Amino acid sequence: MNLTISGNHLDVSPALREYVLTKLDKVTRHFDQVVDISVRLSVDNLKEKERRQRAGATVHVKGKDIFIEETHEDLYAAIDQLADRLDRQVMRYKTRVQDHHHVTPRRMGEPVA
Repeated sequence: MNLTISGNHLDVSPALREYVLTKLDKVTRHFDQVVDISVRLSVDNLKEKERRQRAGATVHVKGKDIFIEETHEDLYAAIDQLADRLDRQVMRYKTRVQDHHHVTPRRMGEPVA
């Protein structure tokens, strides 16, 4: 799995990088077919203080890309919300792609051999 963490108008410190890694570990623990995760952290210059910190992630799994973006006044809270939503989306995708081994019903007119 490849993980890319980048910052826009923000220096990504080692502590912030480690925090993102621990939060995204839950996603990779639940679903092992994650190919690539790209996280983008940014600080917007908005007048609304409650929406300045932005965390977005694109997760490439086998067959689909999942994009989630969260904003909050605290970057760590935005990362927490991002990880929770990402985990729910990945788990929902996992249940959709699982092979449930459904038996197809036989046609009524065919003789059973």
